[in-house]
Amino acid sequence: MGYKYKPNKGCVKRFKLTATGKVKRRGTMSTHLRSRRDAAMKRRLGRPAILAEGHARNIRAYMGAIKTRPNRIAHEKKLAAKAAKAA
Repeated sequence: MGYKYKPNKGCVKRFKLTATGKVKRRGTMSTHLRSRRDAAMKRRLGRPAILAEGHARNIRAYMGAIKTRPNRIAHEKKLAAKAAKAA
């Protein structure tokens, strides 16, 4: 009998995949004791950040989305067509 893959539920809750396969995360230090942080830092930490590709590959594996990059190929084709048109 084969191995039943079980994705890491903690990663699924903490990270989101974009349509092009990038991994979004939230900033740290944004939950409590916020009064000691300045306004610019609070705004910056409120926005989602994109993980570097090396870390994103590992997180995708934990989430069970190893080969899932849904719109990435279409996105790269559009960029190539735009570059060819501009050149």
